[in-house]
Amino acid sequence: MKIHEYQAKQLLQEAGVAVPRGIVCQSPDDVANAFAELRGELAVVKSQIHAGGRGKGRFREEPDQAGVVLAKSADEARANAEQMLGNTLVTIQTGEEGKKVNTLFVEEGLQIANELYLGIVVDRDTAGPVLILSSEGGMEIEEVAKESPEKILHEPFSAAYGLHTFQAVKLAYRLGLDRQAVRSAAKFLPAICRFFLDNDCSMAEINPLVVTTDGDLIALDAKVSFDENALFRHRNFEELRDLNEEEPTEIQAAEAGLSYVKLEGNIGCLVNGAGLAMSTMDLIKLHGGEPANFLDVGGGANVDQVTEAFRIILADDNVKAVLVNIFGGIMKCDIIVEALLSAYDKVGFSVPLVVRLEGTNVEKAREMLAASGKDLIAATDLTDAAKKVVATLNA
Repeated sequence: MKIHEYQAKQLLQEAGVAVPRGIVCQSPDDVANAFAELRGELAVVKSQIHAGGRGKGRFREEPDQAGVVLAKSADEARANAEQMLGNTLVTIQTGEEGKKVNTLFVEEGLQIANELYLGIVVDRDTAGPVLILSSEGGMEIEEVAKESPEKILHEPFSAAYGLHTFQAVKLAYRLGLDRQAVRSAAKFLPAICRFFLDNDCSMAEINPLVVTTDGDLIALDAKVSFDENALFRHRNFEELRDLNEEEPTEIQAAEAGLSYVKLEGNIGCLVNGAGLAMSTMDLIKLHGGEPANFLDVGGGANVDQVTEAFRIILADDNVKAVLVNIFGGIMKCDIIVEALLSAYDKVGFSVPLVVRLEGTNVEKAREMLAASGKDLIAATDLTDAAKKVVATLNA
């Protein structure tokens, strides 16, 4: 689950992590008033979307307008806001479709001496959280890793105790910070690592993490996402969701109890089991196709869920064929076929449908498919199914 920068900064501030003063705005007048309220000579007007690269991004309707701008007066802040609000911001992470900007965040300007990069993720190699730091703040970390990997520091820390002060001090010196900044880092770094743990984050990124001329570390940006499997421990996070930033079909699928992720291919997939769904997509790609989605109906899918799954798949205009791959374990194959045939009648198919079944009661299920009279293609195994669904696109 992703949240906006202004929401992340509110949570960070509550956790004792230093952030600039900022005001959330919904209109150009709000932005002008925020500039005055911050009482500074400089303010930053930031587009709030679930994507990075906003500073380098451009608005489709206003090609000269960046997604993050500096303003030296209330009038300048208002003029920028008029071009930003309600328009579509295109960045390297949004793709050409971009994202509509409905909210702006106005922050005080800071006297910046240095910019750093900070990221926290769960590392599979160490089986725990790891703090990532770099002296190259404000840049895309992928480029730093490619061009100057020696400038990236990795520090695993305890999931129980967090980052120790001695670790923070060691990292600060390795970054070349002066004594005052080291003292600030000794508080800032353990605090944000504790925030990551306490809130079940899957990722936290501060880019840039700035060092002010007074030697204070402050989170100038904030990108935070949470592990959705742990949201039952954080019921208050539900109100932070911005459904306008999420894929509508993924919201629809979640409401039906389905696990669905929209992709860019043209072969729809309906599978029971996440691992099997991943294998299905791999086989499709191996044989020259491109999956249009990840969709796991689970082990106990009923008629309504299978029907909704087909509706979601076929609502994607890019889908030119559908592969159903079912392994009957807890859910018997014949029960799945009953649901599939019922859904077929309710939804209606205008694209080729390939079905592969295996597992409990598979012979009975195959007989049911053969006797159904439906226009579908039976496959004997997963490789056969992948080859046949790809072949339908070239027929």
